[in-house]
Amino acid sequence: MKKIILLTSITIFGWIGWWLGAHAGFMTAYVVSFFGSLVGVYVGVRVNQSYLD
Repeated sequence: MKKIILLTSITIFGWIGWWLGAHAGFMTAYVVSFFGSLVGVYVGVRVNQSYLD
Protein backbone atom coordinates (compact mmCIF):
# COMPACT_ATOMS: atom_id res chain seq x y z
CA MET A 1 0.00 0.00 0.00
CA LYS A 2 2.89 2.33 0.76
CA LYS A 3 4.24 2.11 -2.79
CA ILE A 4 0.82 2.76 -4.32
CA ILE A 5 0.31 5.91 -2.24
CA LEU A 6 3.83 7.14 -3.03
CA LEU A 7 3.40 6.53 -6.75
CA THR A 8 0.02 8.27 -6.77
CA SER A 9 1.16 11.32 -4.80
CA ILE A 10 4.37 11.71 -6.86
CA THR A 11 2.35 11.50 -10.08
CA ILE A 12 -0.29 13.99 -8.97
CA PHE A 13 2.10 16.59 -7.56
CA GLY A 14 4.51 16.18 -10.48
CA TRP A 15 1.66 16.74 -12.92
CA ILE A 16 0.49 19.83 -11.02
CA GLY A 17 4.06 21.16 -11.08
CA TRP A 18 4.33 20.52 -14.82
CA TRP A 19 1.02 22.26 -15.45
CA LEU A 20 2.06 25.31 -13.40
CA GLY A 21 5.53 25.53 -14.96
CA ALA A 22 4.36 24.97 -18.53
CA HIS A 23 3.01 28.50 -18.66
CA ALA A 24 6.59 29.80 -18.51
CA GLY A 25 8.31 27.28 -20.80
CA PHE A 26 9.55 23.73 -21.15
CA MET A 27 12.55 23.88 -18.80
CA THR A 28 10.55 25.70 -16.16
CA ALA A 29 7.90 22.99 -16.41
CA TYR A 30 10.57 20.32 -15.94
CA VAL A 31 12.10 21.99 -12.86
CA VAL A 32 8.76 22.79 -11.22
CA SER A 33 7.60 19.23 -11.94
CA PHE A 34 10.72 17.90 -10.22
CA PHE A 35 10.04 19.94 -7.11
CA GLY A 36 6.37 18.96 -7.28
CA SER A 37 7.44 15.32 -7.29
CA LEU A 38 9.57 15.95 -4.20
CA VAL A 39 6.53 17.45 -2.49
CA GLY A 40 4.62 14.34 -3.57
CA VAL A 41 7.19 12.13 -1.86
CA TYR A 42 6.87 14.16 1.33
CA VAL A 43 3.07 14.06 1.25
CA GLY A 44 3.02 10.34 0.49
CA VAL A 45 5.34 9.52 3.37
CA ARG A 46 3.33 11.71 5.76
CA VAL A 47 0.07 10.03 4.71
CA ASN A 48 1.62 6.63 5.27
CA GLN A 49 2.92 7.58 8.71
CA SER A 50 -0.26 9.30 9.83
CA TYR A 51 -2.97 7.03 8.53
CA LEU A 52 -1.53 3.61 7.74
CA ASP A 53 0.91 2.83 10.55
